[in-house]
Amino acid sequence: MKNVIRIFVVVLGLMLILSVVAYAAETAPGTVILKGAPMGGVKFDHKAHAGMAKCDTCHHASKPEKALKSDHENCQDCHTATATAPMKTKAQAAFHNPTATAGTCIDCHKAENAKGKKAPTKCAECHQKANA
Repeated sequence: MKNVIRIFVVVLGLMLILSVVAYAAETAPGTVILKGAPMGGVKFDHKAHAGMAKCDTCHHASKPEKALKSDHENCQDCHTATATAPMKTKAQAAFHNPTATAGTCIDCHKAENAKGKKAPTKCAECHQKANA
């Protein structure tokens, strides 16, 4: 009887996880253009990324410096081209370091490439003048 209950709990847990991932994939906006970079904007497909990372990987909890207006605000609502008080992190630094060798986006892309997947790691693969 205990094994049946354990199996039920595991199955229930898996169903919950799958429903959260499916909900995120359905409710995530389509493609957005992250603008403001001198090299050009970045076309970001939320739906393609929804199953790979948790939403709070990018849409982090609010910081004491600035409270969130919604659960999933646009990055540039807080992270502007030049960090303005009370914010300390400018937009570029919110995504990757100045040489694009580390940071939220590039670290994930490198990890995906290590798994044998194809994720862009060169500046011009993401930043396009056409997206400005």
